[in-house]
Formats: sequence, C-alpha cells, structure tokens
Amino acid sequence: MFHHSRRVFLWGALKAAQRGLDVDLELAYVGGLFHDLGLTESYASKDLRFEIDGAEAARLFLLEHGRSEAEARNVWLAIALHTTPEVNEHLSPEVAAVALGVKTDVLGVGLDELSDEQRAEVVAAHPRPDFKSRILRAFYDGMAHRPETTFGTMNDDVLAHFDPEFQRTDFVDLIKGSAWPE
Repeated sequence: MFHHSRRVFLWGALKAAQRGLDVDLELAYVGGLFHDLGLTESYASKDLRFEIDGAEAARLFLLEHGRSEAEARNVWLAIALHTTPEVNEHLSPEVAAVALGVKTDVLGVGLDELSDEQRAEVVAAHPRPDFKSRILRAFYDGMAHRPETTFGTMNDDVLAHFDPEFQRTDFVDLIKGSAWPE
C-alpha cells in the first residue's frame, strides 16, 4: 500500500505539472498517502465507503497539523472522489492530481504521457511486484465486510470478481420499487 500510495502522488504530480496545474504538493502528497487508508483494518469503518474513511482520516490529520478547513476539505474531496471517474479532474488541482495518479497506477491510463525515464525512476523507488493481483485483493479485503457501500461505484466489480454469491444492488430495481405509488 505504501509504494502504491507514493506512486499515486508521484504520477499525479508529474501529470499535473504537464497540464500546468498549480498543485500544493504537500496537500497532494497527503491525498496520495491517505487515499486507500480506508481499506486498512485500522481505518475501516463498518458502514462507510472506504474512500470516506480515508478522506476523513486525512482531513483530521491536516487540521491537526495546522492546515485550513478549506485545504483539508480539498484533500477530503480528492480522496472521497478518487474512484469517481471524470468528476475529480474538474475540481481543485490537488483533487485532479490524486485522480490522475490513481488512474495511472491502477489502470495504466496515460502511461504514454510519461517518459520511459520517469516511469523507470518511480518504479525503481516504489516497485510494483504482482501489483494487479495485490491491489485487487486489498480492495476486496477492505470492502467485503461492507458490501452495501459499493453500490453505484466500480467497487462492486471487485466484490463480484472474488465472491460469486455477491448480489449487486440494481438502480433500476430501486426506482421501480420506490415508495411512489405509480
């Protein structure tokens, strides 16, 4: 998790710089390091999305270390929205940087935007041994005890991959079964 989180920060910082975004690198670093903390036993709640658990831990950390409520809220948003495609890149530079880093490290999106030297340097400092399998397992282990929090996200794909008995909540069924009498 440490190497992944550091890579998220580094990829995000590199890509944000390429886009000319004025990123507070300290805030982006906290966003990168805390973005998956909600998957860990120490920070995981029983009934919130893992993203919110990590976001709240980062918010409290930043407030305790003298950052403003607005800065802490930006990092909260960066973490809470890091699994929400497209929205995050239209918010503050720190939110965008975390999203860019996550998409690069987990999905390989935009790898061609980075030079061979940049990729080699980051991976040499923070290796990716069997990363794909390990991150999927970390997602599953961090969400299996709270499957209802995956509704409306790609996180339910992870639960369905590992647990053939997992039943996704269907949005259409929710609308059709709502309390409205029509």
